[in-house]
Amino acid sequence: MGHIDSRVLQTIIETANDHFFIVDGEGRVLDVSPGAAAVYGMSREALTRATVQELEARGVLKPSISLEVLRTGRPVQLMQVTGTGRRVIAEAHPVFVDGRIERIVSRSRDLTDLQLLQDEYALLQKRFSEHLRRSHAGAVADDGGLDDALEALQVRSGVMREVALLLKRVAPSDATVLMLGESGVGKTAFARQLHRWSRRGEGPFVEVNCGAIPENLFESEMFGYQPGAFSGAARQGKAGLLEQAEGGTLFLDEIGELPLLMQTKLLKVIQDGTVTRLGDTRPRRVDFRLVVATNQDLARSVEAGRFRLDLYYRLNVIPVTLPPLRERREDIPALVENCLASLNRRYGRQKLLHAGAWSELMGSDWPGNVRELENWLERAWLSAPGDMIEAPPWRAVSTPVMRPGGGVDGDEVVKPPGVAPGESLPDYLSRAEREVLATLCGELASTYAIAERLGISQPSVVRKLRRHGLRIHRA
Repeated sequence: MGHIDSRVLQTIIETANDHFFIVDGEGRVLDVSPGAAAVYGMSREALTRATVQELEARGVLKPSISLEVLRTGRPVQLMQVTGTGRRVIAEAHPVFVDGRIERIVSRSRDLTDLQLLQDEYALLQKRFSEHLRRSHAGAVADDGGLDDALEALQVRSGVMREVALLLKRVAPSDATVLMLGESGVGKTAFARQLHRWSRRGEGPFVEVNCGAIPENLFESEMFGYQPGAFSGAARQGKAGLLEQAEGGTLFLDEIGELPLLMQTKLLKVIQDGTVTRLGDTRPRRVDFRLVVATNQDLARSVEAGRFRLDLYYRLNVIPVTLPPLRERREDIPALVENCLASLNRRYGRQKLLHAGAWSELMGSDWPGNVRELENWLERAWLSAPGDMIEAPPWRAVSTPVMRPGGGVDGDEVVKPPGVAPGESLPDYLSRAEREVLATLCGELASTYAIAERLGISQPSVVRKLRRHGLRIHRA
């Protein structure tokens, strides 16, 4: 391949949305893109008369990414503060000639407006926390239906009230909310409440589990398709989930599982406000409020190359962390009462919880959070022979699961109760299978994860869940 014509290179620099610097192996700035002047506070001519060492010393570059490349000899990516106070994402790459750095090409993208939003809402959250601490254990007046919503969510703890207050304050805006927290803490329930509080509350709430859709179907499900776009496509075509969220809220659960290609496409939708169906060339305008959730550390995923940095900053506008159940045990009684009432309605019997079971309920750390608590209660309800539910003796008994090849999974699955009087072996096996699957539905986020845990195929898991009337409980 021949060298790029200098005119082509110059055109790229002149027209790029990003801000380019070209630096030589001594740190001298050879060229910058025209837009860099507004971000870095110096004219293009002044920048090209300086070295990056001088610019860093004067505070124009804090820090200089080119100097970091010169120090390490490797590509570098970092957050940078410019002389005008702008925050940018910068990345730089060395160009080697005969084993020495001949040039460094860096580019940066201004994220100041996004950072200001983050700072604003971080300050807002801090003020809410301070206000609640001054309010005698969070006893504040009902704020436009807040107490009714908290009652529906079975919230009693001060820390969860703070979360609800923050969500209620940001609900009228269209700012993207990133919900963080362990699996099973109730992220979906709070996302739905955020939607109800928003000006889009009468519109659709479209929930998507990014870990539950096969990668080969993800694009057609999310973006939709035109008639004849691929073999097996519906004759009339189909609107994707992004279009279905028009006028409402799109909730992307397990956003950390989103494939990299889809991350790129989602970023374009967020930036342009348009979506193009498979097999179509005409972009369609979409208008929805985006809420995402994950139990992963997205910053680490970015470092590992599994998640796009620019998408991360687009999503991380208003981060809201839901604490685990072990840090808000005050919520357990209300959750238990609500779940027990639901079970009694579903199964048509009025069972009560024995007083002795409360020590088990309140003393457990509940690593699976609300989801695990609800599954524990359902198993206890089903196994109780009479109308009194006691702490099941099999709560603490566990059985390791064998992986294919003879390995033992370190995670544990609750062991089901023994054979009931008069119960046949097929009935017992079916019941045992259902209870194991019910447990995993409360602990894992997708049928693929369940298949991996049990050492069977994903289609087998789907068939078994359908046969037992089970579904994955997302939170």
